[in-house]
Amino acid sequence: MKNIAILGAGSWGTALSIVLADNGHNVRLWSHRREQVDLINRTHRNERYLDVDIPQQITAYDDIGKAVEDVNAIILVVPTKAIREVCQQLNHVLDKNVTIIHASKGVEPITLKRVSEMISEEMPEYDYEDIVVLSGPSHAEEVALRHPTTVTVSSVNIENAKIAQDLFNSDTFRVYTSTDILGIELGGALKNIIALGAGISDGLGYGDNAKAALITRGLAEIARLGTSLGANPLSFLGLSGVGDLIVTCTSVHSRNWRAGNLLGKGNKLEDVLEEMGMVVEGVRTVQAAYQFAKEQKVEMPITSGIYQILFEEKNPKEVVEQLMNRDKREEMDDLANLLSERYS
Repeated sequence: MKNIAILGAGSWGTALSIVLADNGHNVRLWSHRREQVDLINRTHRNERYLDVDIPQQITAYDDIGKAVEDVNAIILVVPTKAIREVCQQLNHVLDKNVTIIHASKGVEPITLKRVSEMISEEMPEYDYEDIVVLSGPSHAEEVALRHPTTVTVSSVNIENAKIAQDLFNSDTFRVYTSTDILGIELGGALKNIIALGAGISDGLGYGDNAKAALITRGLAEIARLGTSLGANPLSFLGLSGVGDLIVTCTSVHSRNWRAGNLLGKGNKLEDVLEEMGMVVEGVRTVQAAYQFAKEQKVEMPITSGIYQILFEEKNPKEVVEQLMNRDKREEMDDLANLLSERYS
């Protein structure tokens, strides 16, 4: 039995706390909102995010120092825009080295840093190679209900990945390991862009044909950018690649799909974000990926089109027409070539 702190009491943080509690660990769930903490401790419910009972082994805190006191591991599950601030707070309260795991999916605009890079920058006592990421096809709503779920934990330091695997692995939550943290993080972040596109497609009233094409060509874009940065292309064919892409593009549980759906129906971005009331990571990631693609000179037409819809107020139907009328080309010049270049 371990003492584990989960920082971030949204739907995903709450679901992961349930997994850990079911595995017999003492879990401290931190939120910066006092009223949310009081509600969880009093009712063992967190209904704004998940409509499930929270196990007794989970105690909520609004004091981050008390939440991480004498813990064996810290799981960061805050929005990417809050990662740096929370890490800075941890520098003032941690008095020993612990295993740092994050389960946030995004890339920081302007700096183009992944979450593991942000953590290691803000917490100089922790080497980038030792940070662990948890990612994969995993809606919080289903995890909290103990529905079968499979994810990947990744770290350059495979021993740390195995520590995370041991913490989370259970009869309903199967965990694989990987050392390709670059590919695992990028797959988890970039799929949110394609999920926005899938929602836009559904909002426009297009059918399964369009969505299947979007997912498939979106995977090619993700792999193209990821491999240009040094990721293993096979990671994008795994749980944190195609697996996460499918679940996020095809489910009403997905915030990014829901946001895209509203955009496809003609709503403005600011109105969509206000109606959602929760962080839509794909919006920030579109900005970062658009910048990444320019710097890496990587062709990402779907990402570019979604960027135009979000930030240049281009009509979604015009973007679809633009994508459909691109120059003709050979399909296998993408993912197959990436694999053959790596392994030839």
